[in-house]
Amino acid sequence: MAAPADPRLARTRAAAPPPPPPPPPPESVPDTTTQQVQAPSDGSAGAKSNSGDDYKLKFCTVCASNNNRSMEAHLQLASANYPVISFGTGSLVRLPGPSITQPNVYNFNKTSYDQIYTELATKDPRLYRANGLLPMLDRNRNVKFGPERWQDWKVGTPRVSERFKADSGSQGTEAGVVDVVITCEEKCWDAVVDDLLMRGAPMNRPVHVFNVDIKDNHEEALVGGKAILDLAGRLNEAARQEREKNPGTWDQGSRTGFDERVPVLLAEWQERWPHLPALWTLAWF
Repeated sequence: MAAPADPRLARTRAAAPPPPPPPPPPESVPDTTTQQVQAPSDGSAGAKSNSGDDYKLKFCTVCASNNNRSMEAHLQLASANYPVISFGTGSLVRLPGPSITQPNVYNFNKTSYDQIYTELATKDPRLYRANGLLPMLDRNRNVKFGPERWQDWKVGTPRVSERFKADSGSQGTEAGVVDVVITCEEKCWDAVVDDLLMRGAPMNRPVHVFNVDIKDNHEEALVGGKAILDLAGRLNEAARQEREKNPGTWDQGSRTGFDERVPVLLAEWQERWPHLPALWTLAWF
């Protein structure tokens, strides 16, 4: 027979308060960080968030032989994901040789940077490495096929061959036109502007032509390339802002606003780079 329950325990149980209910589960808060990083598979969110970056100005850099200054600027613009092509304005590609009266001379449009590199490395590797030609050509052959001549460029002809597709910065330049030309020497600027005048503007397409005066040596080319990249960034940001204010195609409204801002942008840029004298004009393709 079971023993009777202790009445003291019964009183203790009755006096004890009931345990509190468990707290409600926390409300689920969406992880906004994850949502911002992850985009839907159809890419719509990415297109929306980068709507201001969809359009980029197309650039062209120019020096005498399309080897040092224009190629350094080409590389820096391409590395920043700008569409860019480059040219030289000389009659031939001229590079320093063993003496001032013995330059190394090559044809535009036909000779590759790799061919020039191989020839000079065979002739005198010590000389051409010491004067910076071999490192420069090694850089160039990793950017595009070879030097091109401005006067031989058929503006508006599509650049869609395998040769052009392999060039750094080629994406966006397939139509064979640019919005901005930046030369690296005043005589190159003169040659470009004169050539555009002689062509007679068959496309009736405006193009801004700048000159950033850069000494033709490797150290100054590096500094000049950074300055040109800075100028390109200012121009592209202004173009983006104008497109946001005037949605639609580039030539319907937003282009006019951008063109009007260019002199002010150049003046602001010149204050930052006073040792690189600049010129500018509006020309036509």
